[in-house]
Amino acid sequence: MAVERIVSGMRPTGNLHLGHYNGVLKNWIQLQHECECFFFVADWHALTTHYDSPEVIEENVWEMVIDWLAAGVDPAHATIFIQSKVPEHAELHTLLSMITPLGWLERVPTYKDQQEKLSSKDLSTYGFLGYPLLQSADILIYKPLKFQLVRIKCRMLNLLEKWLVVLTTCMEKKRVTRKKHNLL
Repeated sequence: MAVERIVSGMRPTGNLHLGHYNGVLKNWIQLQHECECFFFVADWHALTTHYDSPEVIEENVWEMVIDWLAAGVDPAHATIFIQSKVPEHAELHTLLSMITPLGWLERVPTYKDQQEKLSSKDLSTYGFLGYPLLQSADILIYKPLKFQLVRIKCRMLNLLEKWLVVLTTCMEKKRVTRKKHNLL
């Protein structure tokens, strides 16, 4: 039987508080002993809403990791990493952005909700609109059996499924073309 793999991340937009501990870290501490876990600092995700103050993100990245370690996340039992240090996240995000119609992104429920909630910020950036693509890249890279469903709505899961179908179709066409031309 395959070991369950879990992927989860946190945005470094400020100091951690009891809500982080009770809502996420307690689960991570338990899960790291039961599953293969990948916990990451989602610094690129943070840029989608904090692009105007990247120094806040930079200051909080290492503080967040230190807090995780102090709370009991153990690097001997879980993989801990910083999203921006793994280029495959950006690469897959770019590929997904090239095959995704804008309408799919504009219909993600959290897109309009967050625009209203954060109305004091200018969120008319691709980074904000394309947030679900980056989130999907994070999930797809590690092929987890489970991922934290905080803020991931059914619409997001439907998009993830569509992207998988499109990517699979594209990759299959590439294989057929390569075989036809004896490329690989």
